[in-house]
Amino acid sequence: MLVKTPPKGMRDILPRDLALRQRIMDIIKEVYTSYGFTQIETPCVEDIKNLTSKQGGDNEKLIFKILKRGEKLENATADELCDLGLRYDLTVPLSRYYANNAGSLPNVFKAIQIGNVWRAERPQKGRFRQFVQCDIDIIGEAGCMAEAELISATTTALGKLGLSGFTVKINDRRILKGLAVKAGFAEEDFDKVFVSLDKLDKIGADGVRDELVSLGFGSDNAAALIDAAAGISAAGLDGAEKVLGGVVERRVFDDLRSIIAVNSNGGFNMKFDCALVRGMNYYTGPIFEVAVDGYGVSVAGGGRYDNMLGRFLGRDVPACGFSIGFERIFSILKEKGFAEGEHKAMTAYVVDGRCGAQTLADVFAMAAERREKGEICLVTKRIKNFGYLLEQLRESGYSEIYQVNEKGEIRLTD
Repeated sequence: MLVKTPPKGMRDILPRDLALRQRIMDIIKEVYTSYGFTQIETPCVEDIKNLTSKQGGDNEKLIFKILKRGEKLENATADELCDLGLRYDLTVPLSRYYANNAGSLPNVFKAIQIGNVWRAERPQKGRFRQFVQCDIDIIGEAGCMAEAELISATTTALGKLGLSGFTVKINDRRILKGLAVKAGFAEEDFDKVFVSLDKLDKIGADGVRDELVSLGFGSDNAAALIDAAAGISAAGLDGAEKVLGGVVERRVFDDLRSIIAVNSNGGFNMKFDCALVRGMNYYTGPIFEVAVDGYGVSVAGGGRYDNMLGRFLGRDVPACGFSIGFERIFSILKEKGFAEGEHKAMTAYVVDGRCGAQTLADVFAMAAERREKGEICLVTKRIKNFGYLLEQLRESGYSEIYQVNEKGEIRLTD
């Protein structure tokens, strides 16, 4: 017997949920478009070399790889047989897209990209192998105006969805590097150190210290890193600059102050958090994350990745992006009873199966007139269990249900 369930970690989406998802996407796109962003689309499949360029962090271990077509499987490794893979995010494809189409795009390009991505991780509640990401990116803007606008656009979209009480945490990868230098870590170890530090909220200071020691780092270095991060986060940007001023450029702190100032009246909290890491290795400057009060998880995140496009173009191009965690937003809004928006009038004609051709033509003509007026109109055949059909139609939102008998007589169902 064939398997009737979707692959593990993937889902079938029922009509009502799909309508809600589409409504959420429409609101997000409407806000982003009002900021001057334009929508693009990239393939779900990318060259495996692009996906394994050492910029995707742990996500590169989770790629769904695609076998070469027509190749023999005998005596060959997976790497030798795979030339393509499903994208694990939308940032790498966007960078490839820009490099391929730069001549046809404006100097400062503001892109919207919404689509499915795939990661071969262990499925669990709220975590899937196929899920939607919702990104905006600004390419070609080197100054902190890009970060300020990305935060403004994203928080405006979240507000339009009815979310409130959220906090934007902000940091800079150069501050993280300064912390690591101060604590005595070597540059080649930064990525491993940051992966552990990123778990501070989950496993606490002792857990991070133990993990760093288990990776072979000195306990004194681990303690110095955690203590410095805690002290700087408590002291804020001014405190961070005092501690790291000799290691991190002043412009880094000035840019963060500007980003915070621009969004200081946005109706949400902005918080400097020097332990904020973000998981991707491609970030080069400011990084940010949004958390909604009462849910304990981030719902959006992003940052600057100035070096990624250089791997495609041979020259660096400034770039910055923000991604909404669409699946988390959908779950929160569904739990809150978010409305799908204004519904069009919905009418159904239930036709007796013995109706003649002329009666059927008349019904189709009436349905067409309603659709021309912007209504939703369904024509369906009557079944033996009419009560069950009536229940289904009403649950689907059909408020006017007409019965058409074999003589062509039409009456409204009570």
